Amino acid sequence: MLSLSDFPITRKWPPRNPDAIQLYSFPTPNGVKISIALEETGLPYDAHTVNFSKNDQLSPEFLSLNPNNKIPAIIDPNGPNGQPFALFESGAILMYLAAKANLLLPPDASERYQVFQWLMFQASNIGPMFGQLGYFHTFAGKEIADRRPVERYTAESARLLKVLDTQLEGRTWIVSNYSIADIAICPWLRTLRDFYKAGDLTGWDKLKNVPAYLDRFLARPAVQRGLLIPPTA
Repeated sequence: MLSLSDFPITRKWPPRNPDAIQLYSFPTPNGVKISIALEETGLPYDAHTVNFSKNDQLSPEFLSLNPNNKIPAIIDPNGPNGQPFALFESGAILMYLAAKANLLLPPDASERYQVFQWLMFQASNIGPMFGQLGYFHTFAGKEIADRRPVERYTAESARLLKVLDTQLEGRTWIVSNYSIADIAICPWLRTLRDFYKAGDLTGWDKLKNVPAYLDRFLARPAVQRGLLIPPTA
C-alpha cells in the first residue's frame, strides 16, 4: 500500500498533518481556486508554498508530482480505495474536491454538467486570454512595440466578459447555486481588474452584472481566507 512518504515531493515539503490533503501551490488565480475550495468545503489540508522566485516548480520533487511544472497540485492521503492519490490541473482538482466533499456541485445532473461547461469555459478561454492580456499589458510584453498582441487579447478578454455578463443576467451565480465554476472564474476576474489593471481596457465599468458578481464572491469569508493561502513567503 502506498503512503505519503512514497511521494518524493514530501521530502521537500514534509507534511504537517499526514492525514490532511497536501496542497502545493502559490496564490495565483489558478492556485487560489484550490485553497478557496478547500476553505469552502472544510476538508482538512496542509498548504505548502511553491516559491517561484526559487524555481521550486522546476525542482525534481515538484516535477515528480506535476511534470508540467505548474501549480496547483495535491496529494490526498485518503484517496479513492483508501490509497494516497495525486492530482494536478486546477479544474480536475476542483471536480475531485467537490465530489469528495459532496459540496459545490448541484444535485441535478443537467445543472451539474452546466457547471462543468463553465469550468471548461474558464480553463480554455478566460485563463489563457486574461493571462496573455496580463503579459502584454502589465508584464514584459508591454515593451513590445507591435501593439497587435495587446489589442488582440484586449478585444478577446472584453468579449469573454460580455459572455459572462449575459450568462449572469437574472442570476446570482454562474449556473444556479454557488459552485466550483464560480470558484474557477472569479479569481481571474479579480486578477484582470485589480492586478493587471485592465478594467478600463476591457470595458469593466460598462458591464451590468459581472462587477457585482465578483463583489459577491469576494465577500465570502472562505474566499477571503483562501486568497491568502499559501503565504507567499
